[in-house]
Amino acid sequence: MGEENKATKWEGKAIVEVRGTEEEIVWSVLEDFCNLQKWLPIDSCYKFEGVEGEPGLVRYCASTKKGIVKWFKEKLLTIDHAQRCLSYEIVDNNMGFKNYVAIMKVLPLQTNGGDDANKSVGCMIEWECVCDPIEGWSLQDLHSYIGHFLKCMANKIELAYSNNQT
Repeated sequence: MGEENKATKWEGKAIVEVRGTEEEIVWSVLEDFCNLQKWLPIDSCYKFEGVEGEPGLVRYCASTKKGIVKWFKEKLLTIDHAQRCLSYEIVDNNMGFKNYVAIMKVLPLQTNGGDDANKSVGCMIEWECVCDPIEGWSLQDLHSYIGHFLKCMANKIELAYSNNQT
């Protein structure tokens, strides 16, 4: 862990497939910035300040585990509906994140060609972040953290939407 903490910035990235759910549906989940509790294992998420769907919107998210509340406030920096991506930063938290900025994208599902090459039954979510090293964490801990949350999100989206499409 010694060398990792000397790094100026940590970079994390995770990609997960969402099978059976179209890009538009998955994007509608991501762009609903203040309802994260529906898709991630957290207790609450709500608008703290700003205008829904507009850069500058701040959400407050919290979760309690073993009697300890972990919380963060995240500010929406950009939102691009055409490209299906958004960026946000953690502006305050009690988990040790500093100078954290993330980009989340909904991407077409990669296909291997063939007759179904143009039929994307599903999509991918990409979550990239950059932050200062986190005290008590390794870079692998950061990768595991975002990977875990992204897998939880994909599973909940698949359960909610994959059986409802025609």
